Amino acid sequence: MDSTTLLSFLALDLLLVCVPGADWAYTIAAGVRGRSVPAAVGGLVSGYAVHTALAVAGLAVLVAGSPALLTALTVAGAGYLVWLGWSVLRRPGVPSGEPGGSGPGALPGESGGRVFLRGAAISGLNPKGLLLYLSVLPQFLVTGGARSGGGGDGGHLPVAAQTAVLGLVHMACCAAVYATVGVLARAVLGARPAAARAVTRTSGAAMLGIGTLLLVQHAL
Repeated sequence: MDSTTLLSFLALDLLLVCVPGADWAYTIAAGVRGRSVPAAVGGLVSGYAVHTALAVAGLAVLVAGSPALLTALTVAGAGYLVWLGWSVLRRPGVPSGEPGGSGPGALPGESGGRVFLRGAAISGLNPKGLLLYLSVLPQFLVTGGARSGGGGDGGHLPVAAQTAVLGLVHMACCAAVYATVGVLARAVLGARPAAARAVTRTSGAAMLGIGTLLLVQHAL
């Protein structure tokens, strides 16, 4: 794997991470509660760490080769998004200084560990994450002296090591983008409870819509 391949993956990965989706929705909801942003982002990144570990172990190939298992994981992720999105709509978050503040980013009395675990579940079951590790990432691996879809040279790292490097790049991109989104959400919405509720409801609707669309697609 050379620097050109790595930079190409970085550019594509940043583009994918910057497309709003379930991860963004959860980060924005958490950003409204400020103090939960590190836990939420850490959870999301940890979910992708699991993806990376599975890919390095070669289990991602097994999942890709089992349509039934891939479908089950996608449906599970979609169902979780529907549940979480509905929870957000029922209890939209408001800035932490506001009375009655609530939301899935950090419900009153909810520990940072629970926020972390929710983030890990969202990214771990995120269909977009599955697509990245099963379809996009393999195209940048150098095997037999050539990268899939392009040229290359010998002396490259083992496939498992390349997978780990690309997985770490993806995790770093997620950490940077989601932390920025969470901090900006906190800064912009921190003193605007009405706007915070509206944005959080929009985030919940996005999670609910994404999950419902995925369930409908697999039901047809």
